[in-house]
Amino acid sequence: MNLRIPLQPVQGYNKIFDVGEYGMRLTRFGLLKLAAGTSYDGSTGETELALVLVGGNFKATVQRLGGNAEVFTVADGRKNPFAGKPHCLYLPRRTMFTVTALSDVELAWNESPVTRDTAAPTLILPKDTRHIELGKDNWTRTSEIILDETFDSEHFYIGEGMIPSGNWSGYPSHRHDVNDPPRELDMEETYFYLYDPPQGFGFQSVYEPDGSVNEAYRVQAYDTVAIPHGYHPLVGAPGYSMYYLWTMAGDQGRGLVSSMDPAHAWVKNAR
Repeated sequence: MNLRIPLQPVQGYNKIFDVGEYGMRLTRFGLLKLAAGTSYDGSTGETELALVLVGGNFKATVQRLGGNAEVFTVADGRKNPFAGKPHCLYLPRRTMFTVTALSDVELAWNESPVTRDTAAPTLILPKDTRHIELGKDNWTRTSEIILDETFDSEHFYIGEGMIPSGNWSGYPSHRHDVNDPPRELDMEETYFYLYDPPQGFGFQSVYEPDGSVNEAYRVQAYDTVAIPHGYHPLVGAPGYSMYYLWTMAGDQGRGLVSSMDPAHAWVKNAR
C-alpha cells in the first residue's frame, strides 16, 4: 500500500485521508486553507477536532450543544512553521464552529471519533507548548509538544518536529504498535511535511523487520504519510530545514511511549 498522499492545497477544506483509509482507524486528516476575509463553517459531530495553525491569523466562533458561543482570536500567528511556535484550537464533540481568516491562513485538520465528552473548546497558545531536544550527532532534532496526555483528549497526542539540514529524526527507528505499557503504546501516526526553502525534500521510511512492509517515500512540501504501524525513521536533504507535524492517535493510552528496532537501538548509547 502506498502510504504517501501528496497535496496541492486549494481554498477551503482539503481532504488528505478519512478514518478507515490507509489503515488508519482513529484519524481523519486534512488541511484548511482560507484566503483573507473568507470563512469556513463546520460541526464536529461525534468527533474531536484539533486545528494546528500552520501559518496566518484567524478568528473562530464556536458553540457547544446547549452552550454559549465563544470567540477565539489569533492575531499574532506565525507566518509559517519556521517563524515561530504554533497555536492549536481544540474542539470537543457536538460543537458548531466558524473559522474566519484574518489573513491568508492554513490550519492542519486533525479529527478523531470519540465516545465521550472531552476538554472544553480551548485555544492552545505558543507559550503552552513544550520544547524538547532529541538525539545527537546527525540525528539531533527538536520538537514542540502541542497536546499531550495531560490534556483531556480521548485519542490525540500532537506535536511538531524540526530537523536541521541533512539530519535524521525518528531514529533509532521506533514504533508504537502494541499496548504493552510502560514499554510501548499502540498509537497510529500521521506525518505532514514542509521545508525551508520550500522546494526541499526528505525521505520517509515505514518498515517491518520481516519485510512485510518496506516502504520509502521522497516527501516534499504538503505531502502526508499515514503510519498505521511499523518503524518510521525519516531524513531531510542537506541544505533544507525539514518540518513535520506529527499526530498520534490511540485508544488505550497516550504518550511518547515507543520501542526501538533492536537491530539499531545500540546507536542510542554509542559514543
